[in-house]
Amino acid sequence: MATDTLKSTTGASGAPGGLRRLLLDNGALTALIVLVIALSALSGDFLTTDNLLNVGVQAAVTAILAFGVTFVIVSAGIDLSVGSVAALSATVLAWSATQHGVPVALAVLLAVATGIVAGLVNGFLIAYGKLPPFIATLAMLSVARGLSLVISGGIPIPFPDSVSHLGDALGDWLPVPVLVMVVMGLIAAFVLGRTYIGRSMYAIGGNEEAARLSGLRVKKQKLAIYALSGVFAAAAGIVLAARLSSAQPQAADGYELDAIAAVVIGGASLAGGTGKASGTLIGALILAVLRNGLNLLSVSAFWQQVVIGVVIALAVLLDTVRRKAGASAVTAGSGGDKGKQATTYALAAVVTVAIVGATSFLHSGSASSATPKMGLSLSTLNNPFFVQIRAGAQAEAKKLGVDLTVTDAQNDASQQANQLQNFTSSNLGAIIVNPVDSDAASNSVKAADKARIPVIAVDRGVNQATVDALVASDNVAGGELAARTIAEKLGGRGRIVILQGQAGTSAARERAEGFTKGLKAYPGIQVLAQQPADFDRTKGLDVMSNLLQAHPDVQGVIAANDEMALGAIKALGSKAGRSVQVVGFDGTPDGLTAVKDGTLYASVAQQPSQLGKIAVDNALKAVQGKKVQSTVKVPVKVVTKDNVAGFSG
Repeated sequence: MATDTLKSTTGASGAPGGLRRLLLDNGALTALIVLVIALSALSGDFLTTDNLLNVGVQAAVTAILAFGVTFVIVSAGIDLSVGSVAALSATVLAWSATQHGVPVALAVLLAVATGIVAGLVNGFLIAYGKLPPFIATLAMLSVARGLSLVISGGIPIPFPDSVSHLGDALGDWLPVPVLVMVVMGLIAAFVLGRTYIGRSMYAIGGNEEAARLSGLRVKKQKLAIYALSGVFAAAAGIVLAARLSSAQPQAADGYELDAIAAVVIGGASLAGGTGKASGTLIGALILAVLRNGLNLLSVSAFWQQVVIGVVIALAVLLDTVRRKAGASAVTAGSGGDKGKQATTYALAAVVTVAIVGATSFLHSGSASSATPKMGLSLSTLNNPFFVQIRAGAQAEAKKLGVDLTVTDAQNDASQQANQLQNFTSSNLGAIIVNPVDSDAASNSVKAADKARIPVIAVDRGVNQATVDALVASDNVAGGELAARTIAEKLGGRGRIVILQGQAGTSAARERAEGFTKGLKAYPGIQVLAQQPADFDRTKGLDVMSNLLQAHPDVQGVIAANDEMALGAIKALGSKAGRSVQVVGFDGTPDGLTAVKDGTLYASVAQQPSQLGKIAVDNALKAVQGKKVQSTVKVPVKVVTKDNVAGFSG
């Protein structure tokens, strides 16, 4: 019957009718096509072979994760742990192969086994422990991330060269991550459509009790389903680490949300029972196309998140209404089918107008061909220090007539790699990068060098790659200054705690190294505890509050940035600046205000706006073919209440 209907439709309408029906029955595909058309019209750099391959590379990790999540969602479950499991699997591979001499083939098997074990634990807790999938996988998210940090010591581990080739291209044109994505997609499609366990997923998701009564061993099937999700997470982690040439303990943070979004955008229902691998692939491509296109259009990093959220909602709404229209068509016949078509096309038009309108409104405008174009990729804009770098860079760019595009990597080395690839694809005059991690940025910088695009590193260097200039303060020297300042304030004797930065970042490592070096000269200073607070004020408050319970007699605090120092001051209350002295790092406006108020004894100020300004100056010199210094040091300065009034920042 269905075959006859399909034949009559094809016969009556021909190829155009078949294409129309394909689009009508795949709302996500319609949305993807609309996006591609809109972005191609808005950016001449979008629809090129290099950039489309670039989009494929950027979609690969999310798509591979999402294929595994598809199994879980089809069976009416959820897996929030896939990002952390990916990071743990990659860490196990790098740790075993590079630090313990395990053969690479065996190390890869260990990484995959790690994913399987994590998935089996999830499945056991859900099937036999009766925990809700949300709770079980949320617990695994924390456990896997913690184990990744424990194994690596919070420091990225170089990836074996033989595995790092997964981040390269075959024949200089086909990126291996894209090939792996396609292979994993075919495997996922085969499992879902051609195997007993695939049919079991749909049965469990459609009606778990009915599946059990029909003789299906639901508990064992759930074990297998979550184990499969773990396998795909491990594969995604290996591909991601290969791209970055290192296993990052904080890698894939938040990727579980992108994976779930890709599955839902692709047509799967969170209630279970529906979903397919092809839809998931389209969902992942939509997310990658959006991020790539918005980068190319120079849309503000803050507005990008708004636009992506709106488009995700519209894409899912389009598919939801299509399904409802389809149900009406079954009841009402051809009239319902026409209603479905009208509704679908209307929503597609809404998506088009939303994309075009938003990007046109947010687009900074086309610069003349004579205007130098540059890109600035910052590790995060959720920190006043880096906001000041951006402000200094933008002010100098405006003064010099430079068209500057700024992106926010959100402390994600993989996202930054994508942004740098987008800059390279756009053939910008120069690229300025503030690396999330000095090792992870190397491949992207090498690609820019190969394209003959000057690269300026700001605040943090890039390892194993050549940059035209490094504009930075000396974090190690600054750390030593901070240690010396607190020690001298306490008279060379006292009990202190250290609030460390985000594990895995070069700034956290270098400042911690400086603290250690500086304190060696003061044996009377006792370090009671060292805990990470991730450069975040709220976490600084929480960590300091906890440490005060164990160490109420603390006399001093060194924080690796002003944000954590301000959180510590909040936890200390009236003790701050009186019985407990606090030293921060960065010289942010809020930090300097606290210095004036006396609650923060000192801040090692880096003058971030100057870093941004000097980086743009040197980038323009490089574009013009002028000689630039390989290293430009912006001096750090200890700012206390005595000299804060004369400090300009």
